[in-house]
Amino acid sequence: MNEIGEMLKNTRESSGVSLNEASKDLDIKVEMLENIEDGRTGAFKDIFELKEYITNYAKYLGLDADSLIDEFNEYMFEYTSKIPVKEIEKTIELKLKEEKKDHEEIASPYTKERKKYNSWVYIVIYIFIFLMILIAVFWSVKQVTINKNVTDTISYGGK
Repeated sequence: MNEIGEMLKNTRESSGVSLNEASKDLDIKVEMLENIEDGRTGAFKDIFELKEYITNYAKYLGLDADSLIDEFNEYMFEYTSKIPVKEIEKTIELKLKEEKKDHEEIASPYTKERKKYNSWVYIVIYIFIFLMILIAVFWSVKQVTINKNVTDTISYGGK
C-alpha cells in the first residue's frame, strides 16, 4: 500500500497539484488523501470506500486506475491472508495422499458401495404382496358366504 501511496503522491507533486486543490476537485477530505498517500489503510472503515478513493484519485492524476486497484487487491490479499498459499497447497497434497492411502487399505461399510438390486426384484416383491392381499380378501369373503348366500350374521351351528 505504501508503494501505491508514494506513486500517487509523487504524481501529484510532479503535476504541481496541492493536497488542498486535489481535495476540492475530488470532494475528498485532505486527511483522507494524506492517509492514502501515507499508506494508512487502518484509517478507513470501509475498504470499498478506500478503493473508490484510490480509483478516483488515480484517474484525477492521469494514472491507470485499474492497475493500481489490482495492486491494491494483491496487497489486501497478502495483508488479510493468514496462511501462505504454498502451505495451503502443501496441506492439500498431503491430505490427498493420505486419503488415497486410506482408501486403498481400509474398507469401511460406510465407504463401500452398496449393491444395487435390479428392478425385477422389486417387481417380484410387489406381485407377491398383491397376491397375498388377494388371497386374504378371497378367504374373508368365503368365510362370510355360506351356501352361496351372503350372511349378515354369524351363526354358531344349530338352527
